Amino acid sequence: MPLNWAGTQNNLGNALQTLGQRESGTERLEEAVTAYRLALKERTRNRMPLEWATTQNNLGNTLACLGERESGTGRLEEAVTAYRLALEERTRDRVPLNWAMTQNNLGNALRALGERESGTERLEEAVKAYRLALDVFEASKAEYYVDVVSRNLARATKLIRKRRGGEEGSHAEDHQQPTCPE
Repeated sequence: MPLNWAGTQNNLGNALQTLGQRESGTERLEEAVTAYRLALKERTRNRMPLEWATTQNNLGNTLACLGERESGTGRLEEAVTAYRLALEERTRDRVPLNWAMTQNNLGNALRALGERESGTERLEEAVKAYRLALDVFEASKAEYYVDVVSRNLARATKLIRKRRGGEEGSHAEDHQQPTCPE
């Protein structure tokens, strides 16, 4: 029964995240984070590694959404950690499409951090994650995701070029926050 409860908590987190994305406040997103963290108490890595990884990815998505709405970087850092944990079980060999989705999500969180920092290190990490995801989506002929990741990759590489080239001026598109992960 505890595993069913954990699955329900994960699903509750998904519903709360969807509602939270549609609202301007953060209350539902905070509730989603709580639900995912409760689910992870039963959906442990040892007991249910792929479900644990899915919940870590979902937690990362919600933390990234919260991070977009906050001026600090704490939630985005937490999202990066959650995605990296998920990738320990969501491997390319084991679940390639899920791995690629998580790589894209990781890239988005890293890019959001990079947009708030002056250097290019996080942006370069984002580019690496996007390229890894793109390889899988292209090989799988997942055209929708190829398009999404290609746009994310272009945005990150453009900002890297701008920072390395010392271009003057600011373009609004370079500073927009990414949309919440789907």
